[in-house]
Amino acid sequence: MPGAGTFREDVWASVVVALVALPLCVGVAVASGAPAELGIVTGVVGGLVTGWFRGSSLQVSGPAAGLTVLVYEAVQVYGLPALGVLVLAAGVLQLGMGVLRLGRWFRAISVAVVHGMLAGIGLVLICGQLYALGGVEAPGHTLAKLGGLHGLAARADWAAVALGAGTIAVMVLWRRMPARLRLVPGALVAVAAATAAALLLRLPVDKVRVTGVLDALSPPGWGDFDVLASVGAAGTVIALALIASAETLFSAAAVDRMHDGPRTDYDRELVAQGVGNSVCGLLGALPMTAVIVRSSANVEAGARTRASRIMHGGWLLLFAAAFPQALQAVPLAALAGVLLHAGWKLLPARAVAGLWRTHRGEAVVLLVTATAIVVTNLFEGVLIGLGLAIAKAAWETSHVHIEEVWEDGELSVRVVGNASFLRLPKLLDALDALPHGKPVRLDLSGLRHLDHACLTALEGWERQRLPAPGREGVIRPG
Repeated sequence: MPGAGTFREDVWASVVVALVALPLCVGVAVASGAPAELGIVTGVVGGLVTGWFRGSSLQVSGPAAGLTVLVYEAVQVYGLPALGVLVLAAGVLQLGMGVLRLGRWFRAISVAVVHGMLAGIGLVLICGQLYALGGVEAPGHTLAKLGGLHGLAARADWAAVALGAGTIAVMVLWRRMPARLRLVPGALVAVAAATAAALLLRLPVDKVRVTGVLDALSPPGWGDFDVLASVGAAGTVIALALIASAETLFSAAAVDRMHDGPRTDYDRELVAQGVGNSVCGLLGALPMTAVIVRSSANVEAGARTRASRIMHGGWLLLFAAAFPQALQAVPLAALAGVLLHAGWKLLPARAVAGLWRTHRGEAVVLLVTATAIVVTNLFEGVLIGLGLAIAKAAWETSHVHIEEVWEDGELSVRVVGNASFLRLPKLLDALDALPHGKPVRLDLSGLRHLDHACLTALEGWERQRLPAPGREGVIRPG
Protein backbone atom coordinates (compact mmCIF):
# COMPACT_ATOMS: atom_id res chain seq x y z
CA MET A 1 0.00 0.00 0.00
CA PRO A 2 1.33 3.49 -0.78
CA GLY A 3 2.35 5.59 2.19
CA ALA A 4 0.94 8.98 3.16
CA GLY A 5 3.75 10.80 1.35
CA THR A 6 3.14 8.88 -1.85
CA PHE A 7 -0.58 9.56 -1.64
CA ARG A 8 -0.01 13.31 -1.23
CA GLU A 9 2.25 13.30 -4.29
CA ASP A 10 -0.37 11.42 -6.30
CA VAL A 11 -3.12 13.84 -5.23
CA TRP A 12 -1.06 16.87 -6.29
CA ALA A 13 -0.10 15.22 -9.58
CA SER A 14 -3.76 14.39 -10.29
CA VAL A 15 -4.73 18.04 -9.84
CA VAL A 16 -1.98 19.18 -12.21
CA VAL A 17 -2.95 16.61 -14.84
CA ALA A 18 -6.63 17.55 -14.59
CA LEU A 19 -5.75 21.21 -15.15
CA VAL A 20 -3.64 20.24 -18.16
CA ALA A 21 -6.37 17.97 -19.51
CA LEU A 22 -9.36 20.30 -19.14
CA PRO A 23 -8.67 22.78 -21.97
CA LEU A 24 -7.41 19.99 -24.21
CA CYS A 25 -10.52 17.86 -23.63
CA VAL A 26 -12.78 20.77 -24.53
CA GLY A 27 -10.64 21.91 -27.47
CA VAL A 28 -10.35 18.45 -29.02
CA ALA A 29 -14.12 17.93 -28.74
CA VAL A 30 -14.95 21.25 -30.40
CA ALA A 31 -12.39 20.66 -33.17
CA SER A 32 -13.88 17.20 -33.72
CA GLY A 33 -17.34 18.66 -34.37
CA ALA A 34 -18.73 17.27 -31.10
CA PRO A 35 -20.17 18.92 -27.96
CA ALA A 36 -17.50 20.16 -25.57
CA GLU A 37 -18.84 17.99 -22.76
CA LEU A 38 -18.06 14.80 -24.68
CA GLY A 39 -14.36 15.60 -24.51
CA ILE A 40 -14.58 15.86 -20.72
CA VAL A 41 -16.53 12.58 -20.57
CA THR A 42 -13.74 10.84 -22.45
CA GLY A 43 -11.20 12.33 -20.05
CA VAL A 44 -13.25 11.05 -17.10
CA VAL A 45 -13.40 7.55 -18.59
CA GLY A 46 -9.67 7.69 -19.30
CA GLY A 47 -9.10 8.27 -15.59
CA LEU A 48 -11.80 6.38 -13.74
CA VAL A 49 -11.91 3.34 -16.07
CA THR A 50 -8.63 3.00 -17.95
CA GLY A 51 -6.67 4.34 -14.98
CA TRP A 52 -7.41 1.22 -12.92
CA PHE A 53 -5.58 -1.13 -15.29
CA ARG A 54 -1.98 -2.11 -14.67
CA GLY A 55 -0.72 -1.81 -18.24
CA SER A 56 1.14 1.45 -17.65
CA SER A 57 1.33 2.90 -14.16
CA LEU A 58 1.82 6.61 -14.94
CA GLN A 59 0.43 7.05 -18.45
CA VAL A 60 -2.72 9.21 -18.71
CA SER A 61 -5.46 8.71 -21.31
CA GLY A 62 -8.10 10.97 -22.79
CA PRO A 63 -9.17 12.63 -26.05
CA ALA A 64 -6.13 13.46 -28.17
CA ALA A 65 -5.33 15.95 -30.89
CA GLY A 66 -3.94 13.04 -32.91
CA LEU A 67 -7.43 11.61 -33.41
CA THR A 68 -9.16 14.93 -34.07
CA VAL A 69 -8.87 14.74 -37.84
CA LEU A 70 -10.24 11.20 -38.05
CA VAL A 71 -13.10 11.88 -35.63
CA TYR A 72 -14.09 15.06 -37.46
CA GLU A 73 -14.23 13.18 -40.77
CA ALA A 74 -16.31 10.42 -39.16
CA VAL A 75 -18.78 12.91 -37.66
CA GLN A 76 -19.16 14.73 -40.97
CA VAL A 77 -19.71 11.53 -42.97
CA TYR A 78 -21.71 9.34 -40.58
CA GLY A 79 -23.14 11.84 -38.09
CA LEU A 80 -22.63 12.26 -34.35
CA PRO A 81 -25.07 9.45 -33.34
CA ALA A 82 -22.93 6.91 -35.24
CA LEU A 83 -19.72 8.03 -33.52
CA GLY A 84 -20.45 5.91 -30.46
CA VAL A 85 -20.79 2.79 -32.63
CA LEU A 86 -17.47 3.45 -34.36
CA VAL A 87 -15.66 4.10 -31.08
CA LEU A 88 -17.22 1.01 -29.47
CA ALA A 89 -16.15 -1.18 -32.41
CA ALA A 90 -12.64 0.27 -32.28
CA GLY A 91 -12.50 -0.46 -28.55
CA VAL A 92 -13.57 -4.05 -29.07
CA LEU A 93 -10.89 -4.40 -31.77
CA GLN A 94 -8.24 -3.01 -29.41
CA LEU A 95 -9.43 -5.36 -26.68
CA GLY A 96 -9.08 -8.30 -29.06
CA MET A 97 -5.57 -7.22 -30.07
CA GLY A 98 -4.57 -7.04 -26.43
CA VAL A 99 -6.01 -10.47 -25.63
CA LEU A 100 -4.16 -11.93 -28.64
CA ARG A 101 -0.96 -10.30 -27.35
CA LEU A 102 -0.39 -8.16 -30.43
CA GLY A 103 0.80 -5.13 -28.47
CA ARG A 104 4.48 -5.88 -28.97
CA TRP A 105 4.05 -5.84 -32.75
CA PHE A 106 3.30 -2.13 -32.70
CA ARG A 107 6.94 -1.65 -31.78
CA ALA A 108 7.79 -2.89 -35.30
CA ILE A 109 6.06 0.06 -36.99
CA SER A 110 8.50 2.33 -38.78
CA VAL A 111 9.30 5.37 -36.66
CA ALA A 112 9.36 7.43 -39.87
CA VAL A 113 5.74 6.46 -40.54
CA VAL A 114 4.73 7.43 -36.99
CA HIS A 115 6.48 10.80 -37.28
CA GLY A 116 4.89 11.26 -40.71
CA MET A 117 1.46 10.44 -39.27
CA LEU A 118 1.92 12.99 -36.50
CA ALA A 119 3.19 15.58 -38.98
CA GLY A 120 0.21 14.99 -41.27
CA ILE A 121 -2.19 15.29 -38.34
CA GLY A 122 -0.45 18.47 -37.26
CA LEU A 123 -0.73 20.01 -40.72
CA VAL A 124 -4.41 19.13 -41.07
CA LEU A 125 -5.10 20.37 -37.55
CA ILE A 126 -3.35 23.68 -38.20
CA CYS A 127 -5.23 24.21 -41.48
CA GLY A 128 -8.59 23.68 -39.78
CA GLN A 129 -7.84 25.70 -36.66
CA LEU A 130 -6.65 28.73 -38.64
CA TYR A 131 -10.24 29.11 -39.79
CA ALA A 132 -11.54 28.59 -36.24
CA LEU A 133 -9.07 31.20 -35.04
CA GLY A 134 -10.59 33.75 -37.40
CA GLY A 135 -14.19 32.74 -36.71
CA VAL A 136 -14.66 31.60 -40.33
CA GLU A 137 -16.36 28.39 -41.42
CA ALA A 138 -13.78 26.03 -42.86
CA PRO A 139 -14.12 24.11 -46.15
CA GLY A 140 -14.56 20.37 -45.88
CA HIS A 141 -11.31 19.00 -47.37
CA THR A 142 -7.79 19.89 -46.31
CA LEU A 143 -6.73 20.85 -49.85
CA ALA A 144 -9.70 23.23 -50.03
CA LYS A 145 -8.65 24.69 -46.68
CA LEU A 146 -5.15 25.24 -48.00
CA GLY A 147 -6.53 26.84 -51.14
CA GLY A 148 -8.72 29.20 -49.14
CA LEU A 149 -6.03 30.48 -46.79
CA HIS A 150 -5.09 33.35 -49.10
CA GLY A 151 -8.54 34.93 -48.64
CA LEU A 152 -8.90 34.14 -44.95
CA ALA A 153 -7.58 37.47 -43.72
CA ALA A 154 -10.33 39.40 -45.50
CA ARG A 155 -13.08 37.36 -43.81
CA ALA A 156 -11.55 36.91 -40.36
CA ASP A 157 -12.96 38.33 -37.12
CA TRP A 158 -9.90 40.16 -35.89
CA ALA A 159 -11.11 40.29 -32.29
CA ALA A 160 -11.17 36.49 -32.33
CA VAL A 161 -7.76 36.41 -34.03
CA ALA A 162 -6.34 38.64 -31.29
CA LEU A 163 -7.70 36.34 -28.58
CA GLY A 164 -6.32 33.24 -30.28
CA ALA A 165 -2.93 34.81 -30.94
CA GLY A 166 -2.80 36.01 -27.34
CA THR A 167 -3.55 32.46 -26.17
CA ILE A 168 -0.63 31.10 -28.18
CA ALA A 169 1.66 33.88 -26.93
CA VAL A 170 0.82 33.17 -23.28
CA MET A 171 1.45 29.43 -23.79
CA VAL A 172 4.84 30.09 -25.40
CA LEU A 173 5.93 32.67 -22.81
CA TRP A 174 4.67 30.62 -19.88
CA ARG A 175 7.44 28.09 -20.49
CA ARG A 176 9.96 30.81 -19.52
CA MET A 177 8.31 31.55 -16.20
CA PRO A 178 9.81 30.38 -12.89
CA ALA A 179 9.28 26.71 -12.12
CA ARG A 180 6.97 27.55 -9.22
CA LEU A 181 4.54 29.34 -11.56
CA ARG A 182 4.81 26.65 -14.23
CA LEU A 183 3.15 24.19 -11.85
CA VAL A 184 -0.06 25.73 -13.23
CA PRO A 185 -0.39 24.53 -16.86
CA GLY A 186 0.22 27.17 -19.50
CA ALA A 187 -2.79 26.12 -21.59
CA LEU A 188 -5.13 26.68 -18.64
CA VAL A 189 -3.59 30.08 -17.90
CA ALA A 190 -3.84 31.10 -21.55
CA VAL A 191 -7.49 30.05 -21.92
CA ALA A 192 -8.41 31.72 -18.62
CA ALA A 193 -6.69 34.96 -19.71
CA ALA A 194 -8.46 34.93 -23.09
CA THR A 195 -11.81 34.26 -21.40
CA ALA A 196 -11.26 37.11 -18.94
CA ALA A 197 -10.29 39.48 -21.76
CA ALA A 198 -13.40 38.55 -23.78
CA LEU A 199 -15.64 39.16 -20.77
CA LEU A 200 -14.03 42.42 -19.65
CA LEU A 201 -13.90 43.89 -23.16
CA ARG A 202 -17.31 42.41 -24.06
CA LEU A 203 -15.94 41.11 -27.33
CA PRO A 204 -18.62 39.70 -29.66
CA VAL A 205 -16.79 36.45 -30.41
CA ASP A 206 -18.16 32.91 -30.67
CA LYS A 207 -18.02 30.93 -27.45
CA VAL A 208 -18.35 27.29 -26.46
CA ARG A 209 -21.91 25.97 -26.57
CA VAL A 210 -22.93 23.95 -23.51
CA THR A 211 -25.94 21.66 -23.20
CA GLY A 212 -24.99 19.78 -20.03
CA VAL A 213 -23.14 16.50 -19.67
CA LEU A 214 -26.21 14.29 -19.47
CA ASP A 215 -27.85 16.01 -22.44
CA ALA A 216 -24.64 15.72 -24.49
CA LEU A 217 -24.38 11.96 -23.99
CA SER A 218 -25.87 10.03 -26.90
CA PRO A 219 -25.55 6.26 -26.35
CA PRO A 220 -25.96 4.42 -29.67
CA GLY A 221 -29.24 2.71 -30.44
CA TRP A 222 -29.64 -0.61 -32.23
CA GLY A 223 -30.34 1.16 -35.51
CA ASP A 224 -27.02 3.03 -35.34
CA PHE A 225 -25.09 -0.24 -35.67
CA ASP A 226 -26.16 -0.45 -39.32
CA VAL A 227 -23.33 1.94 -40.10
CA LEU A 228 -20.84 -0.91 -39.61
CA ALA A 229 -22.10 -2.50 -42.83
CA SER A 230 -20.36 0.30 -44.74
CA VAL A 231 -16.86 -0.40 -46.02
CA GLY A 232 -15.87 3.18 -45.25
CA ALA A 233 -17.07 2.89 -41.66
CA ALA A 234 -15.15 -0.38 -41.24
CA GLY A 235 -12.03 1.40 -42.46
CA THR A 236 -12.66 4.19 -39.95
CA VAL A 237 -12.95 1.64 -37.13
CA ILE A 238 -9.68 -0.01 -38.13
CA ALA A 239 -7.98 3.37 -38.43
CA LEU A 240 -9.24 4.47 -35.01
CA ALA A 241 -8.06 1.25 -33.38
CA LEU A 242 -4.64 1.13 -35.04
CA ILE A 243 -3.79 4.82 -34.74
CA ALA A 244 -5.00 5.07 -31.14
CA SER A 245 -3.06 1.91 -30.26
CA ALA A 246 0.11 3.06 -31.99
CA GLU A 247 -0.03 6.50 -30.33
CA THR A 248 -0.69 4.88 -26.95
CA LEU A 249 2.19 2.42 -27.14
CA PHE A 250 4.69 4.92 -28.51
CA SER A 251 3.64 7.28 -25.71
CA ALA A 252 4.17 4.43 -23.23
CA ALA A 253 7.70 3.88 -24.50
CA ALA A 254 8.43 7.59 -24.03
CA VAL A 255 6.91 7.69 -20.53
CA ASP A 256 8.88 4.60 -19.46
CA ARG A 257 12.07 6.54 -20.15
CA MET A 258 10.91 9.32 -17.82
CA HIS A 259 10.61 7.34 -14.58
CA ASP A 260 12.14 4.41 -12.71
CA GLY A 261 8.88 2.61 -11.89
CA PRO A 262 7.41 -0.53 -13.46
CA ARG A 263 7.68 -0.78 -17.24
CA THR A 264 4.61 -0.88 -19.47
CA ASP A 265 2.98 -4.20 -20.30
CA TYR A 266 1.98 -3.46 -23.90
CA ASP A 267 -0.70 -6.13 -24.13
CA ARG A 268 -2.35 -5.10 -20.86
CA GLU A 269 -2.24 -1.48 -21.96
CA LEU A 270 -4.02 -2.41 -25.19
CA VAL A 271 -6.69 -4.19 -23.13
CA ALA A 272 -7.05 -1.09 -20.94
CA GLN A 273 -7.46 1.18 -23.96
CA GLY A 274 -9.93 -1.26 -25.50
CA VAL A 275 -12.08 -1.28 -22.38
CA GLY A 276 -11.90 2.50 -22.12
CA ASN A 277 -12.89 3.07 -25.74
CA SER A 278 -15.69 0.53 -25.43
CA VAL A 279 -17.11 2.49 -22.49
CA CYS A 280 -16.68 5.77 -24.41
CA GLY A 281 -18.54 4.22 -27.34
CA LEU A 282 -21.41 3.09 -25.12
CA LEU A 283 -21.69 6.66 -23.81
CA GLY A 284 -21.47 8.19 -27.30
CA ALA A 285 -18.26 10.04 -26.36
CA LEU A 286 -14.99 10.67 -28.21
CA PRO A 287 -12.31 7.99 -28.60
CA MET A 288 -9.36 8.02 -26.25
CA THR A 289 -5.67 7.33 -26.43
CA ALA A 290 -2.77 7.82 -24.09
CA VAL A 291 -1.54 11.41 -24.40
CA ILE A 292 2.13 12.23 -23.96
CA VAL A 293 1.41 15.82 -22.80
CA ARG A 294 -0.72 14.67 -19.86
CA SER A 295 1.47 11.68 -19.14
CA SER A 296 4.65 13.76 -18.97
CA ALA A 297 2.85 16.30 -16.76
CA ASN A 298 1.86 13.44 -14.48
CA VAL A 299 5.46 12.23 -14.16
CA GLU A 300 6.91 15.72 -13.77
CA ALA A 301 4.37 16.56 -11.05
CA GLY A 302 5.72 13.68 -8.97
CA ALA A 303 3.12 10.94 -9.47
CA ARG A 304 4.14 7.64 -7.94
CA THR A 305 1.28 5.23 -8.66
CA ARG A 306 -1.72 4.87 -10.96
CA ALA A 307 -3.84 6.56 -8.26
CA SER A 308 -2.90 9.94 -9.75
CA ARG A 309 -4.47 9.19 -13.13
CA ILE A 310 -7.57 7.72 -11.49
CA MET A 311 -8.03 10.85 -9.36
CA HIS A 312 -7.49 13.11 -12.37
CA GLY A 313 -10.64 11.54 -13.86
CA GLY A 314 -12.46 12.34 -10.61
CA TRP A 315 -11.45 16.01 -10.79
CA LEU A 316 -12.69 16.25 -14.37
CA LEU A 317 -16.00 14.65 -13.34
CA LEU A 318 -16.33 17.12 -10.46
CA PHE A 319 -15.78 20.05 -12.83
CA ALA A 320 -18.27 18.70 -15.37
CA ALA A 321 -20.90 18.22 -12.66
CA ALA A 322 -20.34 21.41 -10.67
CA PHE A 323 -19.22 24.03 -13.20
CA PRO A 324 -20.53 23.09 -16.65
CA GLN A 325 -21.79 26.60 -17.36
CA ALA A 326 -18.28 28.01 -16.93
CA LEU A 327 -17.46 26.57 -20.35
CA GLN A 328 -19.93 28.95 -22.00
CA ALA A 329 -17.61 31.88 -21.32
CA VAL A 330 -14.66 30.30 -23.16
CA PRO A 331 -14.03 31.81 -26.63
CA LEU A 332 -13.66 29.29 -29.43
CA ALA A 333 -10.68 31.28 -30.69
CA ALA A 334 -8.84 30.52 -27.43
CA LEU A 335 -9.37 26.80 -27.92
CA ALA A 336 -8.23 27.19 -31.53
CA GLY A 337 -5.04 28.77 -30.21
CA VAL A 338 -4.46 25.80 -27.88
CA LEU A 339 -4.91 23.34 -30.75
CA LEU A 340 -2.75 25.38 -33.14
CA HIS A 341 0.00 25.20 -30.55
CA ALA A 342 -0.60 21.45 -30.19
CA GLY A 343 -0.56 20.99 -33.98
CA TRP A 344 2.69 22.89 -34.28
CA LYS A 345 4.31 20.64 -31.66
CA LEU A 346 3.29 17.61 -33.73
CA LEU A 347 5.46 18.76 -36.63
CA PRO A 348 8.76 16.86 -36.26
CA ALA A 349 11.11 19.46 -37.74
CA ARG A 350 14.14 18.17 -35.83
CA ALA A 351 13.36 14.56 -36.73
CA VAL A 352 13.17 15.43 -40.44
CA ALA A 353 16.45 17.35 -40.32
CA GLY A 354 18.20 14.54 -38.46
CA LEU A 355 16.89 11.83 -40.76
CA TRP A 356 17.79 13.81 -43.86
CA ARG A 357 21.41 13.94 -42.70
CA THR A 358 21.69 10.30 -41.62
CA HIS A 359 18.90 8.20 -43.22
CA ARG A 360 17.55 10.10 -46.20
CA GLY A 361 15.25 7.26 -47.21
CA GLU A 362 13.51 7.41 -43.82
CA ALA A 363 13.06 11.16 -44.23
CA VAL A 364 11.38 10.53 -47.61
CA VAL A 365 9.00 8.03 -45.98
CA LEU A 366 8.14 10.62 -43.31
CA LEU A 367 7.47 13.39 -45.83
CA VAL A 368 5.47 11.16 -48.17
CA THR A 369 3.30 9.93 -45.28
CA ALA A 370 2.56 13.47 -44.12
CA THR A 371 1.81 14.66 -47.65
CA ALA A 372 -0.44 11.68 -48.36
CA ILE A 373 -2.48 12.41 -45.21
CA VAL A 374 -2.98 16.01 -46.30
CA VAL A 375 -3.92 15.05 -49.87
CA THR A 376 -6.16 12.04 -49.05
CA ASN A 377 -7.11 11.30 -45.45
CA LEU A 378 -5.53 9.92 -42.31
CA PHE A 379 -6.21 6.24 -42.94
CA GLU A 380 -5.13 6.17 -46.58
CA GLY A 381 -2.12 8.37 -45.84
CA VAL A 382 -0.87 6.00 -43.14
CA LEU A 383 -1.39 3.01 -45.44
CA ILE A 384 0.64 4.74 -48.16
CA GLY A 385 3.39 5.46 -45.64
CA LEU A 386 3.44 1.88 -44.39
CA GLY A 387 3.54 0.56 -47.96
CA LEU A 388 6.45 2.83 -48.83
CA ALA A 389 8.31 1.83 -45.65
CA ILE A 390 7.84 -1.87 -46.45
CA ALA A 391 8.97 -1.34 -50.05
CA LYS A 392 12.03 0.57 -48.83
CA ALA A 393 12.91 -2.17 -46.36
CA ALA A 394 12.48 -4.84 -49.04
CA TRP A 395 14.71 -2.91 -51.45
CA GLU A 396 17.43 -2.37 -48.86
CA THR A 397 17.49 -6.00 -47.74
CA SER A 398 17.42 -7.52 -51.23
CA HIS A 399 21.12 -7.06 -51.97
CA VAL A 400 22.58 -9.47 -54.50
CA HIS A 401 25.94 -9.54 -56.24
CA ILE A 402 27.92 -11.90 -58.50
CA GLU A 403 31.41 -13.20 -57.88
CA GLU A 404 33.33 -14.41 -60.97
CA VAL A 405 36.31 -16.78 -60.63
CA TRP A 406 38.21 -18.53 -63.47
CA GLU A 407 39.31 -22.06 -62.55
CA ASP A 408 41.16 -24.21 -65.12
CA GLY A 409 39.57 -22.38 -68.02
CA GLU A 410 36.09 -22.62 -66.48
CA LEU A 411 34.19 -19.56 -65.26
CA SER A 412 32.61 -20.10 -61.84
CA VAL A 413 29.83 -17.60 -61.15
CA ARG A 414 28.64 -17.45 -57.55
CA VAL A 415 25.44 -15.50 -56.80
CA VAL A 416 25.41 -14.15 -53.21
CA GLY A 417 22.77 -12.33 -51.16
CA ASN A 418 18.97 -12.10 -51.36
CA ALA A 419 17.63 -12.57 -54.88
CA SER A 420 14.17 -11.01 -55.08
CA PHE A 421 12.22 -9.56 -57.97
CA LEU A 422 13.39 -6.09 -56.92
CA ARG A 423 16.97 -6.97 -57.90
CA LEU A 424 16.09 -9.11 -60.92
CA PRO A 425 17.07 -6.52 -63.59
CA LYS A 426 20.52 -6.12 -61.98
CA LEU A 427 20.99 -9.89 -61.74
CA LEU A 428 19.99 -10.58 -65.36
CA ASP A 429 22.17 -7.74 -66.67
CA ALA A 430 25.17 -9.21 -64.87
CA LEU A 431 24.49 -12.73 -66.16
CA ASP A 432 23.91 -11.54 -69.72
CA ALA A 433 27.27 -9.78 -69.63
CA LEU A 434 29.10 -13.07 -69.06
CA PRO A 435 31.26 -14.18 -72.00
CA HIS A 436 29.53 -16.53 -74.43
CA GLY A 437 31.10 -19.72 -75.74
CA LYS A 438 32.91 -20.45 -72.47
CA PRO A 439 32.03 -23.08 -69.84
CA VAL A 440 30.08 -21.48 -67.00
CA ARG A 441 29.42 -22.94 -63.59
CA LEU A 442 26.48 -21.21 -61.86
CA ASP A 443 26.65 -21.54 -58.06
CA LEU A 444 23.51 -20.52 -56.14
CA SER A 445 24.64 -21.83 -52.75
CA GLY A 446 25.47 -18.32 -51.55
CA LEU A 447 21.85 -17.14 -51.80
CA ARG A 448 20.03 -16.67 -48.50
CA HIS A 449 16.76 -16.09 -50.32
CA LEU A 450 15.58 -16.88 -53.85
CA ASP A 451 12.04 -15.92 -54.75
CA HIS A 452 9.96 -17.48 -57.52
CA ALA A 453 10.50 -14.62 -59.98
CA CYS A 454 14.29 -14.94 -59.77
CA LEU A 455 14.19 -18.75 -59.90
CA THR A 456 12.08 -18.64 -63.07
CA ALA A 457 14.38 -16.06 -64.66
CA LEU A 458 17.50 -18.08 -63.81
CA GLU A 459 15.97 -21.22 -65.30
CA GLY A 460 15.16 -19.27 -68.49
CA TRP A 461 18.70 -17.90 -68.66
CA GLU A 462 20.05 -21.42 -68.19
CA ARG A 463 17.96 -22.75 -71.09
CA GLN A 464 19.33 -20.04 -73.34
CA ARG A 465 22.89 -21.01 -72.42
CA LEU A 466 22.43 -24.81 -72.80
CA PRO A 467 25.18 -26.53 -74.84
CA ALA A 468 24.68 -26.42 -78.57
CA PRO A 469 26.53 -28.75 -80.98
CA GLY A 470 30.15 -27.81 -81.03
CA ARG A 471 30.21 -25.40 -78.11
CA GLU A 472 30.19 -25.34 -74.30
CA GLY A 473 27.25 -24.23 -72.14
CA VAL A 474 26.21 -24.05 -68.53
CA ILE A 475 27.66 -26.47 -66.02
CA ARG A 476 25.20 -26.64 -63.14
CA PRO A 477 26.47 -27.09 -59.61
CA GLY A 478 26.07 -30.44 -57.98
